[in-house]
Amino acid sequence: MNKEVPRGTHALNSPWIQAGRLTFISLYAITVLAALAWAFSNVRQIDPQNRAVVLHFGALDRVQSAGLLWAWPQPFEQVVLLPAADRVIERRVENLLRSDEALKADRVASFATPLSDALAGSGYLLTGDAGVVQLDVRVFYQVSDPYEFVLQGEHVLPALDRLVTRSAVALTAARDLDTILVARPELIGADNQAAERRERLRGDLVQGINARLAELKASGQGIGIEVSRVDVQSSLPEPAVSAFNAVLTASQQADKAVANARTEAEKLTQAANEQGDRTLQVAHAQAGERLAKASADTATVTSLAKSADPQMLLRLYRERLPKILGQAGSVTTVNPKDDSRLIIQGATQ
Repeated sequence: MNKEVPRGTHALNSPWIQAGRLTFISLYAITVLAALAWAFSNVRQIDPQNRAVVLHFGALDRVQSAGLLWAWPQPFEQVVLLPAADRVIERRVENLLRSDEALKADRVASFATPLSDALAGSGYLLTGDAGVVQLDVRVFYQVSDPYEFVLQGEHVLPALDRLVTRSAVALTAARDLDTILVARPELIGADNQAAERRERLRGDLVQGINARLAELKASGQGIGIEVSRVDVQSSLPEPAVSAFNAVLTASQQADKAVANARTEAEKLTQAANEQGDRTLQVAHAQAGERLAKASADTATVTSLAKSADPQMLLRLYRERLPKILGQAGSVTTVNPKDDSRLIIQGATQ
């Protein structure tokens, strides 16, 4: 015997009603899961290399180090991840490098189409002695004030680039070229302080950047970072390198020529001294020989001059006079006291 089914039961068991019921249950479950996900959205694990800044309705509430973070979901609380206090971040300052437009213009530039002033000076810094240098600066910084860092947001890195550029311009303008890099070694010589001044450039750059960061912080516009180290790679422009190489080559050639000239002059000086010594010795020897010969020739006369015996002088006169007169073709004698008697054309014996 068949039982009679109520009329409302067929309506509840219809496919449309069941589909609607399943859809409602699914939406309810999704809503509950979404609510749970939203409620626990700011519950997370903070890694050791990071830390979290929790903002409660935009105001700084707390700073959470590594570990599990419990925070209310947005918009009640906002969580911003930052590097840890001891984490060092590297930043390369692109403002000090030569721009891509300038590099492209360098390849096509000529005397007919010179570069504009903006492109010609891009990436170059003037030194105190009117030199030109390029600096590739890498800054290593730490986040010292998390709230200021979060408050400045995307303006931190551009501000850091401007501060580094300003400090680099001021430091290079206060130094000469050889205290920044070894450009003219022939002018430095044995200056031991030049290397020390070049090493001190990095420390002075760090101090200058941190001093300007402190000024911003004192004025209420701090960016929440502190520079711990700066790496500076200095170089000369390519045209300047070629010019310096040419000057260095010319200086080396000039030094070589001077050294060769000094060597040749020293050789000539030594040869002249030897020749002078030889000539002087020959002159002394000849003078000695002449003096000895003269002394030998005048020995008799000298001895007679020293003798006081008139008879000896008269005897020598009579002995030698005939020999002297015998060598003459003719002799004419004159009495100096009496010109009345003359002996003319005396005959030789």
